[in-house]
Amino acid sequence: MKVAVVGGGSTYTPELVDGFARLREMLPIEELWLVDPDASRLELVSGLSRRIFSRAGHPGQIRTTSSVEAGVSDADVVLLQLRVGGQAARHGDETFPHEACCVGQETTGPGGFAKALRTVPVVLHIAEIIREKAKPNAWIIDFTNPVGIVTRALLQAGHRAVGLCNVAIGFQRRFAALLGADYSSISLNHVGLNHLTWELGVNLKTDGGSVNVLPRILGEHLEEVAREVQLPPALLSLQQAVPSYYLRYFYAHDEVLRGQLSQPSRAQAVMEVEDALLKKYADPALDIKPEELSLRGGAFYSEAAVDLMSSLISGRGDVQVVNVRNDGTLPFLPDDHVIEVPAVIRPGGLTVPPIGTIPEEIAGLISHVASYERLALDAALHGGRERVLRAMLAHPLVGQFDKAEKLTDALLAANRDHLAWAR
Repeated sequence: MKVAVVGGGSTYTPELVDGFARLREMLPIEELWLVDPDASRLELVSGLSRRIFSRAGHPGQIRTTSSVEAGVSDADVVLLQLRVGGQAARHGDETFPHEACCVGQETTGPGGFAKALRTVPVVLHIAEIIREKAKPNAWIIDFTNPVGIVTRALLQAGHRAVGLCNVAIGFQRRFAALLGADYSSISLNHVGLNHLTWELGVNLKTDGGSVNVLPRILGEHLEEVAREVQLPPALLSLQQAVPSYYLRYFYAHDEVLRGQLSQPSRAQAVMEVEDALLKKYADPALDIKPEELSLRGGAFYSEAAVDLMSSLISGRGDVQVVNVRNDGTLPFLPDDHVIEVPAVIRPGGLTVPPIGTIPEEIAGLISHVASYERLALDAALHGGRERVLRAMLAHPLVGQFDKAEKLTDALLAANRDHLAWAR
């Protein structure tokens, strides 16, 4: 099989390649194509990737190209991991919202909106090339943020696509460690939108069946779990759920903002990490992913990607957390909205098992953010200051008209080079 990674020059890529090498029995890759316009990064990343394959005895060939057409031609799976504008644009996303006393983050709030406006048109252009050049039944796996909005854009345009995030698999591994259990015995009742999710249940397989151990986790490990997601233990106890780390931008907004105003942006930190990683990648003796890669983020990204690709190709019919059409799963959202939930993965498509009752305060926030996401996608597809302003006003982290106007103008000014209609 042929797998193409668009954005293959990312410093994330050796994490992905390491997973392909370790789990090659699950995913028999014959050709791995790394596609990226940055030739210098691509050379460094592909060099290390080939050495990782060689060390593992992987027979697959790793090829590189700057041409999307060549990279995705006859591909079985195409993975998208783009960052339009690079870390410089991310730095803007994480700082311009501060002008209106709003948190700056690359996927949440005004910064995430800016990223969506830059990213959706580029991804849709690439997807049309995939439709023309890849195999007829090729899958697009979107790891490009904001995953929910980007995946909905792909599905709305008729592409065979599914969105992927590593939050759920990270929780699965962490809960297994807390319980002293094998991670394969843990499944999650993971519900929400991308980067707006809660663990409403943690199911542990036992000889007698399956038992929800979330009450045990919240009883025995409450302080530890709360520290990990950086939210008050009382909140987790109140909801009897574990919110993802990204909920701190909503539930602890002012605290997060104070911290951001006194620290460098995450983009600045990542740029330093990437510089160090690329120097490591240049070492011809390095044939494993360096420990410093963990500082880049994306824990368990490779395992999640390999699991998903394998099931899409082989039809194992297992359950994985993905971004998929709602189609009645959450009755308070439109059918065509994209949600992040467990789904049965098969080559012919994805099936979402029934989801239990969602607490009202959680359903309310999901509905609010979903309304913003729909307006954000409309703005990304059609442009125009008025559409941007409507979406900005709809976001629960904005809400006030004068703030929405200020943020809209700041967003457009910061992204003028990336938005043809705004020039």
